[in-house]
Amino acid sequence: MKTVVIYESVYGNTRTIAEAIAAALPGDVKLLPVSGANASGLEAGDLLVVGAPTYGGKPTEATQGFLDRLSSSTLAGVRVAGFDTRLTAKWVRIFGYAGPKIEAALKEKGGIPAGSPGGFFVKGKEGPLTEGEVQRAAEWAKTVAG
Repeated sequence: MKTVVIYESVYGNTRTIAEAIAAALPGDVKLLPVSGANASGLEAGDLLVVGAPTYGGKPTEATQGFLDRLSSSTLAGVRVAGFDTRLTAKWVRIFGYAGPKIEAALKEKGGIPAGSPGGFFVKGKEGPLTEGEVQRAAEWAKTVAG
């Protein structure tokens, strides 16, 4: 299986989750920050996983820009999954989370959802991750991989 995991991380928490996801996936896995990612070659993969912190109910601007640059058929036939890091506060639910929005954008580009979007909790804006989230991310990756 050929997989690409693309992430944006502001305080390092989303990078930690992306690393756990990449380590748990079988086969050939490439881990890239969104700043180093482009659409070239994505259509040749089996699975594309994209993640970002949740800011104002959506992904970071860099992640959104990457998603916007993908053509409408770039991901035709590619299995896709989105994930985010998010605060534990209940009021955050009002605005929503980045993971489902990332996955919806990937689906618009032709991707086939590989499962439910992942959401991983941080204790505050800068973190740290809530205890157990790295392990939970690895388990989520295994379900996405099928």
